[in-house]
Amino acid sequence: MTRIALIHALAHSVEPINAEMARSWPEATCMNLLDDSLSADLAREGRGLDAAMHRRFEALAAYAESTGAQGILFTCSAFDPCIEAVTARRPHMPVLKPNEAMIADVARVGGPVGLIASFGPTLESMPPEFPPGVQLHMALADGAMQALDRGDGADHDARVVAMARRLQAQGCHVIALAQFSMARAAGAVASATGLPVFTTPGSAVGLLRRRLAG
Repeated sequence: MTRIALIHALAHSVEPINAEMARSWPEATCMNLLDDSLSADLAREGRGLDAAMHRRFEALAAYAESTGAQGILFTCSAFDPCIEAVTARRPHMPVLKPNEAMIADVARVGGPVGLIASFGPTLESMPPEFPPGVQLHMALADGAMQALDRGDGADHDARVVAMARRLQAQGCHVIALAQFSMARAAGAVASATGLPVFTTPGSAVGLLRRRLAG
């Protein structure tokens, strides 16, 4: 049986990706590794992705591999250099950054892309991942993650929808939701804007499955 390691830096990312795995790849076995201090330390300390942060990501990946995981999916979107270093050490197995599958899907659609994040550092780390020529408009759903922290999913979704409408008014043809935890708002965004909406869980599971199938 295929064993997939899901590595999280936010507790809110656990449910969306596990729900997508259950829906799209039920025959796979998931293991979840959560270190929610990763995002907290990055946001608070302002040190960037230093050597200590790289060591933490490598330790998580090494543990996942030691349990027999055949593939690793990181769900934390502000740590790309750390994930790339983990990937470079594992040419023998698929290791996915959280955004790469969604970015490929969005780029195929074309047109101006509205990228919404609920974690500020993502809007610094993620844009360079997009292919040259993609017209990108960005918005921070300020307070959305805090709404989830206090259990107010409706407020989270409303804040994401508000940013989607703003991006639509700027001429965006497609909406990309950067955080795994934002996938819950996809339906509301689609209903409010009528635009195609892409989420990281939906795209990532499909790509990981294809890579493992060869």
